[in-house]
Amino acid sequence: MPRSLLLIVLLCCLPLATCLHCYTCVFPSISPLDCLKFPQECPAGQLCLSSTATGIRGPLQVTMYEKSCALPTQCGISGQKFTTGLYFNYTNVCCDTDLCNAAVTAAALSWGRVVLCLLPALSLLLA
Repeated sequence: MPRSLLLIVLLCCLPLATCLHCYTCVFPSISPLDCLKFPQECPAGQLCLSSTATGIRGPLQVTMYEKSCALPTQCGISGQKFTTGLYFNYTNVCCDTDLCNAAVTAAALSWGRVVLCLLPALSLLLA
């Protein structure tokens, strides 16, 4: 197959070849801003998860955060976790766009990230 034809086919598939990136921080994190420092590429078929957990003991209320890549079965569920001597009630919310699990409005898809995802395929074309 000529390289130019292969390049055209690759460019036609560009919207389908995006890699989902999500912010990550593992429970228990006490600040949602800590989570924005660690974006990662998710495995195929996973979504971005944002989970908030609240624990109450007397007048003390503690909120913990978790952001990660997640299987669709982990989305939309609520439950209870135990850590640091408290039971925390949590709710998982998922989204399916690049860095959409930020504490603020989701970031737009960056073409630079798409190019990075396609870098291995492009290197084969240029070899």
